[in-house]
Amino acid sequence: MDAAENGAKSGNREPIVRRAAVLGTGLIGGSVGAVLRGLGVDVAGYDHDRHRLERAVQLGVVDSAAASLAAAVAGRQIAFVAVPVGATPELAAAALDADPAIVVTDVGSVKGAVVEAVELARPDAATRFVGGHPMAGSEQDGLDGSHADLFSGASWVLTPTERTDAKAFALVRAVVAACGAEAIALSPRDHDLFVSMVSHVPQLAASTLMDSALGVSAQHSTLLRLAAGGFRDMTRVAAGNPAIWPDILTANREAVLIALDRYLAALGDVRRMVVDGDRVGLLTMLQRARQGRRALPVGAATVDELVELHVPVPDRPGVLAEITTLAGRWAVNVYDLEIAHSIEGDQGVMTLVVAAGDAADAFESGLRDLGYTVSHGKYE
Repeated sequence: MDAAENGAKSGNREPIVRRAAVLGTGLIGGSVGAVLRGLGVDVAGYDHDRHRLERAVQLGVVDSAAASLAAAVAGRQIAFVAVPVGATPELAAAALDADPAIVVTDVGSVKGAVVEAVELARPDAATRFVGGHPMAGSEQDGLDGSHADLFSGASWVLTPTERTDAKAFALVRAVVAACGAEAIALSPRDHDLFVSMVSHVPQLAASTLMDSALGVSAQHSTLLRLAAGGFRDMTRVAAGNPAIWPDILTANREAVLIALDRYLAALGDVRRMVVDGDRVGLLTMLQRARQGRRALPVGAATVDELVELHVPVPDRPGVLAEITTLAGRWAVNVYDLEIAHSIEGDQGVMTLVVAAGDAADAFESGLRDLGYTVSHGKYE
């Protein structure tokens, strides 16, 4: 669903937020601005590169170019920090400082180091920070590659922690859903482990293979002329912007090393099979990989039935993160989330709208294992 379709479906309903800020107007920041503007949100942009910021206004991905970060976030309900990972904590902290009511999220591909840095720098204000990572990209680098439907059907990971305010998380999740993405909650650690395997190591593998081929082609000029579809598919991501990767790989060093060691061990096993001429072992591995590749999800699933899960929750830190990350582990898409606090006492009821099915059943079982009581309601 692109921004226009989102807007059409909403009819005359008010947008989830009226005023937003985008801090960093590259590919992702520009695309966030574009989709939000398509939903009727007034978007202020800020970027240390004034030329790029002015270009963002010309392209229509932001409504206005702010002269300072403080001016960009003043009076805004939500701010998206879309800068390199190394600069994200400082900018996020500055945005939290600039407006005591604003909710701040980011779009970086490393979460543990970023979330920890923000919480250490601003232990009180960090309740309004929700780590985020849209799993989306473009073949075209930079602002000119941005477009309003970049997130349509994509997964967008959110990483709440024990300190995350429930209302802040709900706001970010709702805005992400309005952008056409599927919000998935994971702990920062789980996010970094998973993404190291599906994004960071593939980048290193593709770039290393391409670099290795270049070394051979220096001696055999016809090699790259022979590059067929498999080689081109395998090395496609090596054509992306290299400047973003040193920060990412350094910030996620621990998880990347775990994933690299796993990959290297698997390559070692394959090498031994080739040395030994182990046709059965090679075929078994190739068949297993083929089955896994064919099982990868394609696009957003069609939801035939939605159910409401009502979960009484105590008013204590960590409840939101515990429940939403459990949903993420079971691949349960939370289509809507609301927490109704009791007027008296220190508890409330969390209502989650999810797709009925085996994953939802496993999620419910996991909630009960954690000591929660779950009741059902029909989603209307």
